[in-house]
Amino acid sequence: MEENGHAPSGVTCKRGIDLMAFLNWLATRWGRDTPAPERLPSVAPPSRAPLHVPDEYLALYKYLEHRYASNVVLTFAEMESLLGFSLPESAHTRADWWAGECSANDRHAETWTVAQRKATPNLVARTVAFERLT
Repeated sequence: MEENGHAPSGVTCKRGIDLMAFLNWLATRWGRDTPAPERLPSVAPPSRAPLHVPDEYLALYKYLEHRYASNVVLTFAEMESLLGFSLPESAHTRADWWAGECSANDRHAETWTVAQRKATPNLVARTVAFERLT
């Protein structure tokens, strides 16, 4: 380095241009005075709206959400296996539990509602058909 902070000159290209002088000139004019952008635009896809599915029913939601079939039929035992716990007694005995009409505090029906499905229980057969809403 020379005393002025520039690299030594003397290396030239075919056209006779002093390469080091050119690079030093370029460094002083290209980008040094331009501040970096505050934030680059995001190229990630927009995040989905937060789910309103109760945590304990999230596994059933994911199962229903990722099925391509328009109609998915699950037995109570299959749902309990997915969830990792037994369904409440009212799920076995009351059709309105599947419609989400039991209590304002019960949010279990949001599991299939958010997955764009309608639940139709067959309490005698202990199955539920989840039909895709379109």
